Amino acid sequence: MSILKRAKYFALGTTMSALMAPFAWAAEYEFKLHHFLSPKAPAHAQMLEPWAQQIMDASDGRIKIEIFPSMTLGGKPPQLPRQVRDGVVDIAWIVNAYAAGQFPRTEVFELPGVHQGSSAAVNKAMRTMYEEGELSKDFKGVVPLFQHVHGGQALHMATDEVRSPGDLAGKKMRIPSRTGAWVIESLGANPVKTSVGEIPVALSKKVIDGAMIPFEIIPPLKIHEQTKYQIEGPNGKRLGTTSFSVIMNEDRWNSLPADIQQIFLDHSDLEWHAEVGEIWDGAEAFGIGIATKSGNEHVQLSEAEWAEFEAAVAPVVDRWIAEMDEKGIDGQALYDQAVKLVNENTVTN
Repeated sequence: MSILKRAKYFALGTTMSALMAPFAWAAEYEFKLHHFLSPKAPAHAQMLEPWAQQIMDASDGRIKIEIFPSMTLGGKPPQLPRQVRDGVVDIAWIVNAYAAGQFPRTEVFELPGVHQGSSAAVNKAMRTMYEEGELSKDFKGVVPLFQHVHGGQALHMATDEVRSPGDLAGKKMRIPSRTGAWVIESLGANPVKTSVGEIPVALSKKVIDGAMIPFEIIPPLKIHEQTKYQIEGPNGKRLGTTSFSVIMNEDRWNSLPADIQQIFLDHSDLEWHAEVGEIWDGAEAFGIGIATKSGNEHVQLSEAEWAEFEAAVAPVVDRWIAEMDEKGIDGQALYDQAVKLVNENTVTN
């Protein structure tokens, strides 16, 4: 089903739900979905709400999913996986990297060289590798309903254009994750850890010279007002990305009858993974549009320029593989398979 059709379907379902509200009765299966962003965020409005509504509508009223944004049920974002495992909530949308060390195999999709410009391709590769069994080892006590990445880490620079690794030497750069820190170090810059919400202030006070974040974050944080350059590789290639999961408590999942499970599966399939990628890449296009309309420069590096970055960050992949090997995980096989599947899905998208 296309995004447009899903949007119409969601709007119709919402309207019908409102009309029938006075006559509503309790659903057989009620779920709490917890996450850390505001209800105005694209992830909530364009992804989680439509997904939940489709499932509820397909169940003919047997399923109810209530979404709690902005950590309104308590705790902090890194605690979301534990909340699901402990049954505090039924479902959560999580940033895998926030739960340090809990999703080592899935982290392969955050490495440089994997995201080649299509989030849909990466999402489909994630789904395939989970179904093949290796990634499933990361999800003890929970069931991932779907997984995805954002548009990838681009460079946002306050004053200096960057076209080679040397241009980043000594710069203070906000990093999104531990592998993001490795990337920044390999490029000769200094990693600075700060939350996404603190980036505008950090830029204005010159605590950082730039940040590694996707373009979709530009509008809500007005990043374009504190930067002059938005920089990415050719055809949307990025210096890694961030991975996310929507997970359900395993005991709760196992308690559901097969037909209810199937409804969740039908609306979390490979097509949905591809559509989520389109949603996030659409948010990327909107974000960079805001920046260029305000006068910022969108730098798309040439293949030759990008090759310099790829050579500089290659040790990041080697470092990750060595770390996985120490844990008894075949990191090289995971990386090779991730790159292979992403490339195959990029060709077919």
